[in-house]
Order: sequence, then C-alpha cells, then structure tokens
Amino acid sequence: MTKHFMKLNSEPFYKIKNGTKIYELRLYDEKRKQIHVGDVIEFTERDSLEKCTVQVMELCLFENFVELYAKLPLDKLGYSLGELDSASPADMEQYYSKEEQASCGVVAIKIKLIR
Repeated sequence: MTKHFMKLNSEPFYKIKNGTKIYELRLYDEKRKQIHVGDVIEFTERDSLEKCTVQVMELCLFENFVELYAKLPLDKLGYSLGELDSASPADMEQYYSKEEQASCGVVAIKIKLIR
C-alpha cells in the first residue's frame, strides 16, 4: 500500500469529507498511474490545509471526460441534485484541456473515506 498526496479546492474537499463525492476525477498522467486499488490518498484543502484520508477502491479509466460523464453517476462525481441537469464534461476543462485528455486519458478514482 502506497500513500499519495493531492490538493483539492474547498468544495470537492468537503464533498469527499461528507461522503457525497466518491469519485475523484483526474488526468491519467504519470502521477496518477502510480495509484493502485488499496492505496491511500491524503487530500489537503488548498486554503485551510485541512486534511482527509481515503482508500482507493477502484480505478475507472476513460479516454476523456465525455466518456466518463456518460458512464458514471453524476451525483457521485460531486454534483448536487440541483446541478445534475447542468453537469457537463466541459466543467473539467477548467482543469484539463481536451489536448491533455487526448494525450493521457482520464481516471475516476473511486474512494472511501477513512478519516
């Protein structure tokens, strides 16, 4: 088991902490290719530096966020019920360009809160 470290903005951090977000979405870059089922991730909230720890339950690989959004439940990706109608894979383009997605692919890391 390996421990990984990632930073998160406030909203996704607290959704993971309260259990409403069970998938963390990332580019499947070299750093994420080191993550395996059973590993632990320590998330740090960017502003408060508060931490929470999760265990990796599953890695779901996709070519891009369009494919990912079509296959996974949006309410488990961090969207509230009121946001489901407007949820879009384009939301992830503020973090990762289409070119980066095409080059690396993307991953939905299914997680379970430990503490």
